[in-house]
Amino acid sequence: MKKLKKVKEGDGHRLKPYRLWNMFTHSLFHMTIKNPDGETTHYALKSKYFTEEPRVDLYREGRHIAYSKLPAVLPVERGIMEVTTSSTGINGIHYRTDHEDIFTVYPDKRSIRGFRWWVHQRLPRLSTWIGWGAIVTLLSSLSIGSIQLMDTLSNIPWVSEQIGTFNTPISLSASSNVTIGVAAVLAGTERTLMLRNHWLVDIETVNWGE
Repeated sequence: MKKLKKVKEGDGHRLKPYRLWNMFTHSLFHMTIKNPDGETTHYALKSKYFTEEPRVDLYREGRHIAYSKLPAVLPVERGIMEVTTSSTGINGIHYRTDHEDIFTVYPDKRSIRGFRWWVHQRLPRLSTWIGWGAIVTLLSSLSIGSIQLMDTLSNIPWVSEQIGTFNTPISLSASSNVTIGVAAVLAGTERTLMLRNHWLVDIETVNWGE
């Protein structure tokens, strides 16, 4: 697999405990793989924010064993771990194996993601409403953006001659467009915090950072 070629060997340093202030510098996920024999292996994924070249560091039982550019495919116990990303950070962690292993993943409890998971577990109804609100916001933003794009494209001479013109029924001020953009960013961040991704719902956020 091509992405496996990007993986570099780690230097063996120990993973430092996640502190409260680290929520502004990097994300940290913990993973446990349990095979049918009852053997359990603990992994951790660390990804720093605001870097020129986003990467992820892999730890096994607290030791640094590998790192790779994002998105990444990392070799782990009896399989591989796929890490997908968007402009708002890691949005998916998937364990691929041919064995009947049990895989669990969760963010560090002191991180922003950890707080969001705490809300999800302790206040499930509120969490559901937040999730649906993010979906509605992103789909609304996508719809409005598509209509405005059609209006812009139809004003191109060649397009107007071949297809005709389209006048958008929605006319928004610059401040309204900014507000919608900010809301879409927050909604995309919410989806990323919960490691949720859908090709249509998150189509606006997938390539923001590219």
